[in-house]
Amino acid sequence: MSAGPSPAPVASAGALRHVLSHLVTPLLMCLGMGLAYLGAFHAPEPHGLRVDVVGSGASAQVLAQSLQDKGNGALSVRTVPDRAAAVDHLMTQQSYGAYVPGPGPELMVAGASSDTTATVVQKVFTEVAAGQGDPLEVTDVAPTADGDPTGQGIFFLLVAVSIGSYASVAVIGGAGAVLALRIRAGLAVVTSLLVSAIGVAFAGPVFGLVDHGLGGLWAMAWLYSAGILLIGVGLHTFLKRWTTLGVMVLFVMLNFTSSGGIFKPELQPGFFGSLHAFWNGAGFVEGVRSHVYFGGHALGGHVLVLALWFVAGLVVVGLAGLAEAKRRRDAADRDRAVEAARQTTGAEEEMEEAVGV
Repeated sequence: MSAGPSPAPVASAGALRHVLSHLVTPLLMCLGMGLAYLGAFHAPEPHGLRVDVVGSGASAQVLAQSLQDKGNGALSVRTVPDRAAAVDHLMTQQSYGAYVPGPGPELMVAGASSDTTATVVQKVFTEVAAGQGDPLEVTDVAPTADGDPTGQGIFFLLVAVSIGSYASVAVIGGAGAVLALRIRAGLAVVTSLLVSAIGVAFAGPVFGLVDHGLGGLWAMAWLYSAGILLIGVGLHTFLKRWTTLGVMVLFVMLNFTSSGGIFKPELQPGFFGSLHAFWNGAGFVEGVRSHVYFGGHALGGHVLVLALWFVAGLVVVGLAGLAEAKRRRDAADRDRAVEAARQTTGAEEEMEEAVGV
């Protein structure tokens, strides 16, 4: 008689299939991260980048038009009557550079708005000044804090707060799966408070990324973190082991790339630039910039974005609660059906025995 298949190879094959099925997630992460980051950052090119030429005379008009034509869509060049109007446009982020022509030409930028954008604008007008045989003087009307000389510290703060938030989703959703949803949601809110407090410590006393406005920064960090955690905890009910991939798509791949922390949307492909208008990372980055450096200009819109993502988190948790309640009812109905079938079977067997006797 031939022996059957050994249990060991069968068990090994099953384990291998299990491992291979789980490798799908990191491979998809690799694919998604490459597409998102390289798609958003690999070749920044300006398109419709607003800059001003200061002056109302014919020479200013001619210069503005020539730059517009030469840029072939890269720049959106306008003239403003005086220096004060140019500064106002920079401080309200209506433009990213203002060129004052003449002897000793000057370029005004707002470095806190975006260091990379200011660099692009400076390169353009350095060539303009060189063509006129003059060195260019650059004036930053909105410099960043001493602890954030590149202006990208807020972006890396976003990264830290994001990782603390979406990594906590895995813990609350996985290790806390046996807990009631209201307890998991409560843990999400408490965790967001802790994550935002850590973020404020990084931004202020630890690294000095900002030198004032820490209270407002904390409020935005909490809204941002709570939105991620609530959405993630709610999604775990539906996605289970795919939750990590889901939150990474939402809050890393699409989020970091559209936040404006490295490149403004005017330097990115249109897809990521369009996300910048309503994604939560952009709401946080631009909200902090507005609060700390630009006197609160357009702050309400950025806070509204964060608030809407928080509300979305509450909605997802609510839907998860309905889904889990339905599962419990279905499980209870199945248990009652099984018990009823068992009792019926038992009664039939007793009847058969009685008839047999």
